[in-house]
Amino acid sequence: MTNAVTPAAEPAADDRGWLSPGVRGIGTASFLADVGHEIPTALLPSLLTSTLGAPAAALGVIEGVSDALAGAARFGGGVLADDPSRRRKVAVGGYATTAVLGAATAGATAVWQVGLLRAAAWTARGLRVPARNALLADIVPTSAYGRAYGFERMMDNLGAIFGPLLALGLVAALGVQWAIGLSVIPGLLAAVAILYAIRKTPRPTSRDKVPLKIRVRPLLKGDLGRLLGAVAAFEVGNVAATLLILRASDLLTPDHGTKTATTIALGLYTAYNVAATIASVPAGRLADRLGRRGPVLVLAGGVAAFAAAYVMFATTGAVVAVLAIPFVLAGVGIGAVETAQHSAVAALAPKDLRGSAFGLLATVQSLGNLAASTITGILWTAVSPTAAFTYLAAWMLLALAGLLIAARR
Repeated sequence: MTNAVTPAAEPAADDRGWLSPGVRGIGTASFLADVGHEIPTALLPSLLTSTLGAPAAALGVIEGVSDALAGAARFGGGVLADDPSRRRKVAVGGYATTAVLGAATAGATAVWQVGLLRAAAWTARGLRVPARNALLADIVPTSAYGRAYGFERMMDNLGAIFGPLLALGLVAALGVQWAIGLSVIPGLLAAVAILYAIRKTPRPTSRDKVPLKIRVRPLLKGDLGRLLGAVAAFEVGNVAATLLILRASDLLTPDHGTKTATTIALGLYTAYNVAATIASVPAGRLADRLGRRGPVLVLAGGVAAFAAAYVMFATTGAVVAVLAIPFVLAGVGIGAVETAQHSAVAALAPKDLRGSAFGLLATVQSLGNLAASTITGILWTAVSPTAAFTYLAAWMLLALAGLLIAARR
């Protein structure tokens, strides 16, 4: 039996109405959680290589396994999140568990311990994502999905900017292990923030549990199925940002030297994150204004920005000002794409399968990103960086065509 949910008093879809305490609570949780897990992420290479004496290959294995488990957990978390009462527990537990396990790597004395803790933390992180996204859809009316998800993405991107900066300050003052250990504080505060947001969501009226059942076929029908097909094409071309940094470093090293080139490349990556942060809410606002087709059209705009960025990465030279353009384009693109993906899935998914829909979206994202980074790396090494980014641009154009067809329907 599917749980009924007491209808919330839908806020007016204006600037004051949609930004309710619940939306602010979820946004704050995303910000604090990102700060919390960006600290151990930024310091993991130093912990493994300098403190524990592990080879660089250990970092690659740990991160690869952790990312794979996070992707699988998101699919399972989506099934759990179909139950309105269960999704609350998964959200709170996921935030708290990620914080504790991530910070616990500070006390690891062997590489296998770091790997186990990291994998467990990323699994908990994956489980909570569909629950959080489904909770956000419970709070706001359909006409404000774009702004609500744009706000959540903006806060998440702010955390990605602030977290590494805080890590640098903590390392300078206390050292690597203390910095990682203290990351538990913003992580647990994120759990408090999501608990506050839950108190602002409508409560389930039925105590019956929704049976745990994987239901994919209903999600692949109609408009949602066509959207996910186009999203899959985009994700197969959505390469990890680290390869953008590598491209900039390679281009700048001959003229600036390795150290300076790396510093400039990291600065360009910061510009990427700032652009994503700034673009998220306006992208959501535009999606709301354009009506039912709005999320798909905004998503298409974000994909077009990525296509332009990849063409520039394939053809540009070693000029810092010129290199900044594709980084900013990609940042604007990811801000628009993530916002539009979430708001479109929230609007198109059946209400009783909303958690599964977000879990399936996350699975498509994870598998697509894995394919994008792997194939791009092979092309980069075997042929050239130009060939690699040309390949990515082709996928963006294919995704753009699919989205425009979906928008017409």
